[in-house]
Amino acid sequence: MASGRNNKEHTSAKRANYLTKRILVRATRSGGALAARRAMELMGYIVVAENGHVIRKYADGRSEQITQIPPSGTTKVAFD
Repeated sequence: MASGRNNKEHTSAKRANYLTKRILVRATRSGGALAARRAMELMGYIVVAENGHVIRKYADGRSEQITQIPPSGTTKVAFD
């Protein structure tokens, strides 16, 4: 039978992994948002994927649909 200490260590490790992942996700989102703002300032537009389309968003609020993203599983990949 597992000791209480071993179970607590396991729970502690799971909690640490959760917190590490949470911190990483938060930092990634924050960094992505900062990069998008800087790109908009520098280039005047950003390219994003939304609702199955690739869209160019301009600083003045305009949006331009570039292309449609094909549904998952329809792209054929040749493995030679």
